[in-house]
Amino acid sequence: MSKPYRPRVNSPVNPYKENVQGKANEPITVAGLLDQAKQWLGEEAKHIQPDWTLEEIYDRLEENCPRIAIIGGSADHPAHILDQYTVSRAALKIWQEGGVPFYFSTPVLCDGTAQSNMGMSYSLQSRNAIAEVVANQMEAHSYHGAFVIQGCDKQPLGVLSGLAMVDRTRRIRGEAPLFATFAPSHVLKGGEIPADLMSELHEVAERARKMGYPEIADDLLDASSFILQCSSNTAFQGVFLRAVEKGVITPEQHKDFEKRLAVNTCDAAGGICAFHGTGNSSRDITAGFGLVHPNLELLTEPPTQEQLNPAIESLFGIINRPECSVTELLKANIANAVRIHSASGGSSNLMMHIVGAMLYAGYDFSLWDVRDIQQEYPIPDLFDYSLTEGRDIFVLAQQCCSGLIRGMETLFYELLNNGVPMDTDAMTVTGQTWAERLADTKGLSADNVKDNPVILSKPRRPFSGVDVLEGNFFESAVVKISGMPTHQLDKFDEKVSFVLYFENEDEANAQLLNVNLLDDLRQKKTFAREHLLQMWAHNQPETFQNAQNLDYDSLFKRMVQEEILKIAVIIAGQGPEAYGMPEMFTPMQHINANRQLQKLATLISDGRYSGVSYGAAIGHMTPEAYQGGGILYLQEGDLLLLRFRAKRIELLDPEKFQEGQVELYQGDLETERAQLGEERKQRMRRRQKEVAPGNRLAGCTDAAHGVVPLAVKMDADIPYKRKANRSIKVT
Repeated sequence: MSKPYRPRVNSPVNPYKENVQGKANEPITVAGLLDQAKQWLGEEAKHIQPDWTLEEIYDRLEENCPRIAIIGGSADHPAHILDQYTVSRAALKIWQEGGVPFYFSTPVLCDGTAQSNMGMSYSLQSRNAIAEVVANQMEAHSYHGAFVIQGCDKQPLGVLSGLAMVDRTRRIRGEAPLFATFAPSHVLKGGEIPADLMSELHEVAERARKMGYPEIADDLLDASSFILQCSSNTAFQGVFLRAVEKGVITPEQHKDFEKRLAVNTCDAAGGICAFHGTGNSSRDITAGFGLVHPNLELLTEPPTQEQLNPAIESLFGIINRPECSVTELLKANIANAVRIHSASGGSSNLMMHIVGAMLYAGYDFSLWDVRDIQQEYPIPDLFDYSLTEGRDIFVLAQQCCSGLIRGMETLFYELLNNGVPMDTDAMTVTGQTWAERLADTKGLSADNVKDNPVILSKPRRPFSGVDVLEGNFFESAVVKISGMPTHQLDKFDEKVSFVLYFENEDEANAQLLNVNLLDDLRQKKTFAREHLLQMWAHNQPETFQNAQNLDYDSLFKRMVQEEILKIAVIIAGQGPEAYGMPEMFTPMQHINANRQLQKLATLISDGRYSGVSYGAAIGHMTPEAYQGGGILYLQEGDLLLLRFRAKRIELLDPEKFQEGQVELYQGDLETERAQLGEERKQRMRRRQKEVAPGNRLAGCTDAAHGVVPLAVKMDADIPYKRKANRSIKVT
């Protein structure tokens, strides 16, 4: 009797052939996985006859049939609570295709749950830890490839980085390349505020207005206009705290409102939250890297067997094609991923994670390479996303599931039609190039969506994305320009701003929650009158007449009222080595909650941030304060010139500015403020001990180089060179 056909991986290495222990240990894990899959799926899998005998599994291991790890996430994250169904369908299909399915999961830290507590100092580190866990398991059990159930936060790029590192390492050893496909978790439907609760919140707003607190009323109504999600709960929290402080509601009412909002936030089916944060930006990025089968990219519920099958079949189709390995897809598609991220207004966090993934893949790559790709050709804003106007990511998924559009394929297509030179000859996980995928134009145009489109064919404006900034007191930082409408950008661009300095996020939160912060600054005369006058003359010269005749209080109040005063809220000591580079959502919410401050403030930090404030949010500043970067030495009252369109922030000479001259500071902050810097660093060292020593980001690169272990950076020695672009316009 002839042996049945089985696909095989072309590799001179098969640890299972020579090591009998693997063939003794693993068959029961494979059989157990397949047995459980059939049980989980019930009627859906009733027609499948079990043929996964231990002998058959042994033979497939012996013959080097594709060993494919299904990589899921921990079920304590909403994106992974239904993983078992996708795991089951993937396992059965992998077996039917002649492979050997395995399953393991990684920890998945939820940034929402970790927000504003110690957990956030472990968030970024978890990305590197996930990469190491994936590498450990893939190498120890000699898996050839992976089917990745992509979740949220740091898991997607952590898994991708681990797979890329293994692929690169195996190529060095002369083994078969590693192949993988990503299946992003479905989008979680945003919650709705129950009608009775909405009515009560409107009553509270009316009460606040009558009591003389219109800003509390307006903020409460603003928060109520968003879809209900974990981040909107934080927005409510800030308003409730102020309402309690002013006697608008009682502490008991606060907790009652909080509970009723919380339990109505997440749909029971879980998924990735519907806002365009790190989770959905990672969905965009993995799709842009060509690693996601279009069937699975944007779904509103876990994939069916019919949706999943083509992705598994395509995975088997690229097993012995080196050009489709993980590292090769990353290199071929890096420009596509960056441009998709920019055009869709993706999370600023991905600027660091993209760099990190390329370094893990062995490429000599940095933030400056991302910037160079961005600047090769203007990238228009083609993403009309909104959490208040019915255009969240769940709605985008609905538009894709209806067949009207095709997610990132549609965005890719519209970028081409807007003249952006996409790399259409780059390979993807389907085994096709982008040009081949886009040859079928059914459902490709964004214009197919007539009602409330998220992806556009005509740009909202000619620029978008996250810009890289430089300055005379730092090397690099990033700012999410896409989060600022043009009229807001105009209010801050080329304006002089006072520094309001905080050594860490805790200090900032305590002060930013103070609704009387601006009055306190005025009463203390924090900023010199001469500097206030020159700021007015520079920021709004057309109204400067008679300003010199105003006393300090009147001058300050007028500058606040007319939005002439600008304040740069500096939050230092939040960098990778100092405190794990936590993502700061709460300070931005506090700024947004202060209706006067939000029109004046820009946030600048060596940490990360989530979302946007009315003014710009600038993060990832390098060098970080802990490493002696310029941000360590800034102090209250310093003057910064914000030049967003020029992509610069400059520290000004205060004496020259007092004389009416806008000139850059030429001194040496490190020398002039050495004692101040050393005192601050000592406090940072004490605070650093709050983070478990084994989980600190010591021995890592800075944010401009992905915050990866130094060993990863040292081995990233493959020159990064893109081929001449051969993009085509698809019609």
